[in-house]
Amino acid sequence: MSEELLQTTEEKEQENWSGGESPFKTSYGKLMMWYFLLSDAFTFAGLLIAYGALRFSNPTWPVPDFVFSTAPFGVTGAPLIFVTIMSFVLIISSGTMVRAVQEGARENKNGVVFWLLMTVFGGLAFLGCQAWEWNNLIAEEHMTIFTNPFGTHTEDGVYLEGDGHYIQEGDEFKAGESYLIHKHHGDWDPLSFKTESGIVKQQEFGPKAFGALFFFITGFHGFHVFSGVVFLFIIMLNVASGLYVERKNGYEMVEKVGLYWHFVDLVWVFVFLVFYLL
Repeated sequence: MSEELLQTTEEKEQENWSGGESPFKTSYGKLMMWYFLLSDAFTFAGLLIAYGALRFSNPTWPVPDFVFSTAPFGVTGAPLIFVTIMSFVLIISSGTMVRAVQEGARENKNGVVFWLLMTVFGGLAFLGCQAWEWNNLIAEEHMTIFTNPFGTHTEDGVYLEGDGHYIQEGDEFKAGESYLIHKHHGDWDPLSFKTESGIVKQQEFGPKAFGALFFFITGFHGFHVFSGVVFLFIIMLNVASGLYVERKNGYEMVEKVGLYWHFVDLVWVFVFLVFYLL
């Protein structure tokens, strides 16, 4: 009896590997999606590791609490508030994506369309927030891929406002505190100025790599979010048209795009940790 059972098991295994049935108990499409996400994860990991290496090897690297302390409607001095809202929006959209997959498993077309639409709105809201942040950093803070107006003091001295005047007489900073020199106007040269005692000091911009890495990595992630929104919208239209009804596979296409969307959400958690918290 045991030999017959063993023979039957071996025959089933051979049938599985012969191409009639997936040996991994998953479809080819989902398997390829996992391969793509794995390769994409290596790309993001390399970028974030490079950022971390530069960040901890440079003593003048900007402090996130000072760089990301503004929000819409004139809100200032609120460290990380706006980016926290951005992150919350993206996490909520991941939850709506879960609901779309659940409704797909139940073959509920209307439910899938509704929750995909909510996910699209969440992705667009995140992109809108990121667009505002970029515009604020570029237009208001004057940060580019070549110039970083944020940095950290390495020597004790006196705080200066953006136009070169003292904030308050005797208002000194300690080594390691952050400074902002981005709001300078007129002929004032932020690289050289004289104090009241006539001593010339040097005030330098922060590391150039900060702006370049910030725009590249967050832009790369934003491109993923934008691509995901496009895919979600197309699949939502296909669902609404009844294209997937005849397949009776639990709306597997929705599940596959859901894997991509959850990956984008997970990557943002690491981007948030590296850029905004370290």
